[in-house]
Amino acid sequence: MAGDSTPATGKTLPSGSMEVKERRKWGVSASDVASHFGTSGMSVAAATAITHPLDVLKVRLQMQLVGQRGPLVGMGRLSLQVVESEGLRSLYLGLAPSLMRSVLYGGLRLGLYEPSKYLCELAFESTNILVKIASGAFSGAVATALTNPMEVLKVRMQMNTRSSLGPIHEMRRIASEEGVRALWKGVGPAMARAATLTASQLATYDESKQALIKYTPLEEGFHLHLISSTIAGSVSTVMTAPMDMVKTRLMLQRESNCVGLYRNGLHCAYQVLRTEGPSGLYKGGFAIFARLAPQTMITFVLCEKLRGMAGLKAI
Repeated sequence: MAGDSTPATGKTLPSGSMEVKERRKWGVSASDVASHFGTSGMSVAAATAITHPLDVLKVRLQMQLVGQRGPLVGMGRLSLQVVESEGLRSLYLGLAPSLMRSVLYGGLRLGLYEPSKYLCELAFESTNILVKIASGAFSGAVATALTNPMEVLKVRMQMNTRSSLGPIHEMRRIASEEGVRALWKGVGPAMARAATLTASQLATYDESKQALIKYTPLEEGFHLHLISSTIAGSVSTVMTAPMDMVKTRLMLQRESNCVGLYRNGLHCAYQVLRTEGPSGLYKGGFAIFARLAPQTMITFVLCEKLRGMAGLKAI
């Protein structure tokens, strides 16, 4: 009928032809915001705590044969070497800054995705895959820019087994010896990696859920979240491994005595390709997948559960 509104589309169709779009309202309270960012931060922190030993191994693998070609030690053999020579505790080096970063970074990275997607929807009147990729890239880049000092601190502590200082003392030492700017070393590749990671993770997870709901009997719930997050973790590993490698090398270049300083992310990638070959960019690639795939699954499954308990809708 003329003049009837269509709730499913949010459009009013008057007699004649012109469509008048009804403005969407996105009302949020302080408790909604706290729940939104809190559930994101808690889920990422829990996933980080469980997979942290794999992150330590990933960093050690990425720092093998810097500036050289040659046979690499695998993750299994390296883990045995680390435990035998440094003890089981060494697999949890840098855990404190890692957890601090996870709460802030995870809360911002996942928490900003939906508001960004909503704003893009208002601006472009679409929620297609490109909008989801752009929203994920923006939220990941912003989150990393704000939390990069904790990432620098984490990788330094993971490599420096001789340091008995806590994270606060270590941060002060870095700032006094190398300057405050040292806490933002590798921020460019880190932002590029986070933008790519969040875009590939969230967009893939979002699209996978929709496709699975549409083409399979799966409904909103644990199995749907598990399968979607597994797909998202696999895609994001392939997309981000080279940038993760460059980020780690830049953050640890002071500890690398084999080659000169890298000027920036592109120079680092070029040097790795020139001296170590294309496979150099994927050093620690299996460790990245072994860490990122379960971390993605834990993050999304737990986040969806927490969002349900908080009365928020699914991602």
